[in-house]
Amino acid sequence: MGNYPRILIAGTHSGAGKTTIATAVMAMLSGSGLKVQPYKVGPDYIDPGFHQVATGRISRNLDTFFLGAAGVQEVFQRAAADADISVIEGVMGLYDGIGSGGEGSSARVAELLQCPVLLVMDARSIAASAAAVVWGFANLPGGVPLAGVILNRVAGPRHLAVLKTAIEGQTGVPVVGGIPRDLDLQMPERHLGLVPSEETGTVKQLVQTLAHRVTPHLAMESIIGLAKNVRHTPVKPQIFAVQPSERVRLGIVRDRAFNFYYQDGLDLLEALGAQLVYCSALDDQALPPDLDGLYIGGGFPEMFLEQLGDNRSFVADLKYHVARGLPVFAECGGLMYLCNSIIDFAGRQWPGAGILPVSCRMEKKRVALGYVTATSLRNNVLVPAGTKLRGHEFHYSRIKGTGLTPAYNLCKPGSNDGHRDGHVAGNLLATYLHIHFAGSPGAARGFLKSCASYRRRRMEN
Repeated sequence: MGNYPRILIAGTHSGAGKTTIATAVMAMLSGSGLKVQPYKVGPDYIDPGFHQVATGRISRNLDTFFLGAAGVQEVFQRAAADADISVIEGVMGLYDGIGSGGEGSSARVAELLQCPVLLVMDARSIAASAAAVVWGFANLPGGVPLAGVILNRVAGPRHLAVLKTAIEGQTGVPVVGGIPRDLDLQMPERHLGLVPSEETGTVKQLVQTLAHRVTPHLAMESIIGLAKNVRHTPVKPQIFAVQPSERVRLGIVRDRAFNFYYQDGLDLLEALGAQLVYCSALDDQALPPDLDGLYIGGGFPEMFLEQLGDNRSFVADLKYHVARGLPVFAECGGLMYLCNSIIDFAGRQWPGAGILPVSCRMEKKRVALGYVTATSLRNNVLVPAGTKLRGHEFHYSRIKGTGLTPAYNLCKPGSNDGHRDGHVAGNLLATYLHIHFAGSPGAARGFLKSCASYRRRRMEN
C-alpha cells in the first residue's frame, strides 16, 4: 500500500473557479505522464465528465451523505491504488454541507482522507482583506488546515503582489497560484449547470486550452510536493467485499441523452454478478437481446427530444419488454423519457416512450435540488415497502397528469414534511430520485434479485 499522493481543490463559494482550475490541474498532470485519478465531492454527475476527458480515467464521487465515512475512504482507496496522484474537486464552498453541518462537505472529505486542501478564492474587488478571508477558512474551529491558496481573476501583477503579501504575511498559508482575470476562462453552461462532456464535441480542445493557459500561473512543483507529503491509513474493503450472487444480463441505457451514472454503483452491480450490457435510446433500433433487467439513468433527454421521438423502433421494443414484465429502473431522465410526451422549454410537445400515462413539462426555473431521504411506499424492483434510502433530486421538469402510483415519500434530511414521487407498476420503477448503489447495496441486491426472478420465469417459458 502506497501513500496515495492527493490534493483537494476547494472553493470559498460556488463560482470561485474550482471546476476550471481543478480540471486544468488534472489535464496538466496527466499530460506530464502521470496517472491522475480524479474525484468529485458530492452527488454531481457533470464535472466528473470533464475530469475523465482531462485524465482518461473515470472520476469517482466522494459523498459522505451517500457513502458514509468508511464508504468514502473505500471508494477513494479503490480507485487511487494504481494512480500516481489523485486530484479531488470540492463542492460549493469548503465548509458547505447539509444545512449548517459538515456532512457532505469538502472539508469532511478532506478530514476523512487526511488530504491537503488548496482554497480557490475569487480575487475580484478585494485586496489586503483577502487575508481575513483566508485566515477565517484556515482557523475555523473544527475545520481543516489549508495547504495553499489559489487566487483567481487577479487584476494584474501589482494586485497579485498585494494579495500574496497580505495572505502569506497574516496567515502563513502560501499562495500557490494567481490566475489573471483577463484569461476569461469558463466552462460551457446549461440549465442544470455545466454541459456534460458527452455533448461537447470540442471539450478535449477546451480542456487542453485550460491546462496550457492556467497552469503557467500555478506553482505546480509546490502543488505536487503538497500532494506527496501525506500518509495513507489503509481501510478494509466493505462495500466491495462481496461474492457474486445473481448472474444476470442488465441493460444500461448510456448515450448522449442518458449518462448520469455513478461508476462505483455500476461497479457494485458487476461485483454482485451483473453483466452490464450498454445500449442507446438514440441510436439503437432495439434493446440488446436476452436482458433480465434495464436501468435507464438520468441525463438531458430534453435536449434530444426529436431524435428520441423519431426512434420508434427502440420505443416499440422497450414497450414490448415492459409489458412482458422486464424489471426496469428509470431514474430522473429515464422517468421523463417513459412519459407519454415531453413539453420542452419553448412549450412544444414531443412524443415520449408512452409507457407512463402522463406528460413531463420543462420549467425555466429549477424544480428540485438537494439531498433527500426516501421511504418506499410499496414494494418495487429495488426494495420492499417501508425501506429508507438516501438520495438526491436535481431537475427542471414536472410531471403533469394523474394515474401514477407513487413509489416514494421524499423528505429533506431532518424533516418529516415530504412529497410523493415516482411510479410503481409491477416490475417498473420510475422516479426522480437519484440513488448511489454503492451507498445503498441493499437496493443493488434487490434489483439483481428482481432481474434473476424474471430470468427464471423467462427461461421456464
